Amino acid sequence: MPWWEWLLDAAGALLVLVVLAGVALVVRRRVIARNGGTFELSHRVRSERAGRGWLLGVGRYSGERLEWFRIYSLSPRPKRTWVRSTLSYEGRRDPEGPELLALYPDHLVIECRSADGPVDLAMSSQSLTGFQAWLESRPPGTDWSRGLGGHRR
Repeated sequence: MPWWEWLLDAAGALLVLVVLAGVALVVRRRVIARNGGTFELSHRVRSERAGRGWLLGVGRYSGERLEWFRIYSLSPRPKRTWVRSTLSYEGRRDPEGPELLALYPDHLVIECRSADGPVDLAMSSQSLTGFQAWLESRPPGTDWSRGLGGHRR
């Protein structure tokens, strides 16, 4: 078999793998969305350099948890999870500098605090409205005077 036929076979196999990976990403997104509505949610995983460290993803509310899935991953499990009772909304701002290129055009940067420290998220203004409503609809008995929304004991 001549070398160019081997090269052609390798290119064909690579094309098939790329198509299968694309199909797997679409199927994964549908499976994630089946258990509740999803929305575009970016998460800042590294904050050492200003405006850097953002990863695109998908958010999903699951009872008392906000789950975050990386958009370019085949894992069916969330990469990060935040519990509603330990998450508080600190404020919002427009993206600045490198964030303008790293985030979706209509997204706002949301500054939150969790039991583990600061959390930076990015979402659309419509998703922010839903996020604030989800945070405010904590169960009865929630102590609103505590910084992280803990429960009375």
